[in-house]
Amino acid sequence: MTQAAVSELDERVPGRRWTVRLDAAGRGSAAVRITCSRPACTEQRHPSAAAGRAAAVAHLKAHLHAAPAPRAEAYCACRAAGCHTHLPDTGRARAEPWRCGGAVVLAVITDREGRWWQAMECCSRCAAATPGARTTVTSQPPRPANCPAPQATGAGTPQFSGQQVVTDSVPAPRSTPVRHRPPQAKIARRVIPHDLRPVALRDELIELGDLFRAYQQRDQPDLALLADLQERKARAFTTWADVTSEGALRWEARRAEQAAVATRLQHQQRTGSIATTDGPAVARHLTVPEQWEHARSVLAHVAGHTPLRGPEGRLLVLMLTLRTANTGSGNLVGQDLTALGLTDPVDLVEKLTGCGWLRLPGTAGDLLASRPENATPITVPSLAPGEDGTAPFTFGRKTRPKLSGWAQKAISDKRLRKTKATAGTRLLALTLATQTDTSGRLGPDGGGIALNALAAWVPFDSTELQHHVDQLTAADWLTDAALTDTHLTGQLTERVHPLTCPLTCPLPCPPPAAGTP
Repeated sequence: MTQAAVSELDERVPGRRWTVRLDAAGRGSAAVRITCSRPACTEQRHPSAAAGRAAAVAHLKAHLHAAPAPRAEAYCACRAAGCHTHLPDTGRARAEPWRCGGAVVLAVITDREGRWWQAMECCSRCAAATPGARTTVTSQPPRPANCPAPQATGAGTPQFSGQQVVTDSVPAPRSTPVRHRPPQAKIARRVIPHDLRPVALRDELIELGDLFRAYQQRDQPDLALLADLQERKARAFTTWADVTSEGALRWEARRAEQAAVATRLQHQQRTGSIATTDGPAVARHLTVPEQWEHARSVLAHVAGHTPLRGPEGRLLVLMLTLRTANTGSGNLVGQDLTALGLTDPVDLVEKLTGCGWLRLPGTAGDLLASRPENATPITVPSLAPGEDGTAPFTFGRKTRPKLSGWAQKAISDKRLRKTKATAGTRLLALTLATQTDTSGRLGPDGGGIALNALAAWVPFDSTELQHHVDQLTAADWLTDAALTDTHLTGQLTERVHPLTCPLTCPLPCPPPAAGTP
């Protein structure tokens, strides 16, 4: 540093700086306290953060009005706070002790969350380099000797330059800069491409997006209108999928179809427009259509991914899947297996562990002997979420126990146990409960279930099927059953209606598992 620079620095004075802070007054309370670094200012307390923030801004404004004008001979207050403008330049030797420029100003900055405000005396270059800083006062430039001093505007009022004056504005908490982008047409969080063809499809999608957003602003729901919108969305997304060959769009169209059917069913239940043959509303174990679809999705997954042949192995895989659906792990006791009506549960468990589908800390015998106070932890690796977080099922951790409890209640039905129903009969009973209309009749609209579709869910031929149907009839589970060459028709009895999952939209048959007859 040169001698001239040292002399100049000695003649300057450090800039003023004070801070107003907003802090919580204590734990478990919404009250806040305001502190100011000026010695004469006392602490303030306010009942809420909003009131405290307003009081803090008012306190800072009072300081700004009462403070004298910035002094031209002051050097930057931010220099002592590690301002990046004043960091030492190690690349070259500097002749000047700081890198400042312009008039001395009084600047105000705040943090992003609005918890403190700071006023400081610094140069205009430092103020411009500080993010979010707002200049409130600029110092007077030195007057020539022959220039008279300006007349006072009032006793004790500081004089400022003619370009800038003290303002009442205090910078608001900084936020992310707004990037203005051209508006994009959207529906269901999907951007509608501007070049989508045909144009009629794009116009339909844009109009549907506007209608759905308008529906969300309604004060009262209109389920009939919402069902119509979902049907239009299903048709539009199906066309969109045909044009772009995007499978996700087709899945979205399928979901819209299911939503339309479920919404219209809710509308009919609310208005009482359901046919009288349906009888009074049923208090079902699974209460909403989404849970019904999740139950069918688990059955379809097991039908396509079971490692064992036969209905007994499939029933066991189904119950283990319901226990471990979300994380791939769960707890099991011996009673859970003995209640399934399996011929040889130990052999089936050993087959599952032998092929790697199931992992146990001990043997199959240990699992059968375990009791509720020492449940056995089990793991199904294929159901654990992958590295990207995806899993075979989309339902949450609160839905899984509801599905598991529903299935356990169905297969452990008292009448099924009294008639000593086999595991195949119990699997058929559970499957039929998911393939009825709202009145309990089998199949969509009560028209029956196609045998080729049923065979994909329950693995036995038509000869065995008749035996299981007879067992369900004897157990007062099924009535008016009729088995033809193509369909199974009938109706579930009134006592098992609470276990039914009515069809809101016919689902495709699951693909048969490899090696499954």
